[in-house]
Amino acid sequence: MIVRRTILKQDLVKKLYPDSISMKSAMQQLRNEIDICPALKQQIEQAGNTKRHYYNKQQLLLILEHFCITLEEFEQL
Repeated sequence: MIVRRTILKQDLVKKLYPDSISMKSAMQQLRNEIDICPALKQQIEQAGNTKRHYYNKQQLLLILEHFCITLEEFEQL
């Protein structure tokens, strides 16, 4: 399995929140989830820039770990 170096935030929320009404609400759900956990937010910020339209591989792994999802499970979503 080849893991890309970056993943678009929109692609991530499509997989994490498939029942969301819109892309905007799914992005808001992810932001809320990250804001609730200050340790996760700090780890994501330390792993790379958060002001872009994508997460890097390390940030993705941190988010998936928070949601208790393995990389293999994420690929199958």
